[in-house]
Amino acid sequence: MVNYHQVDAQKCTFYRVANVGEIPPGERIFFDLDAQPVVLFNIAGQLFAIGDVCSHDDGPVGDGDLDGFVVKCPRHGATFDVRSGKALSLPAVIDIPAYPIRVVDGQIEIGIPN
Repeated sequence: MVNYHQVDAQKCTFYRVANVGEIPPGERIFFDLDAQPVVLFNIAGQLFAIGDVCSHDDGPVGDGDLDGFVVKCPRHGATFDVRSGKALSLPAVIDIPAYPIRVVDGQIEIGIPN
């Protein structure tokens, strides 16, 4: 499995996913971008996007409990930092994708690697 790192925004195609007002603080939204499941979090006004896939067993991670910047996989309890995709606890040992975000004219855009 690929060990992901924060993606270089210069090497991405950006996709509009939502209006800034559609995701209030404390909320998250899910979507597929370029056939990749992604979850977008608004944590205290800061936006973060990660792949909605646990590196432990390929199950969804985005529905998990959020504690600060850490999301806990609802299936087996692995934790990930939503800012970087870094795997923080077993059973996951491989990072998940973390995507660059930009806001253009009130629209949230997420970068997917070319």
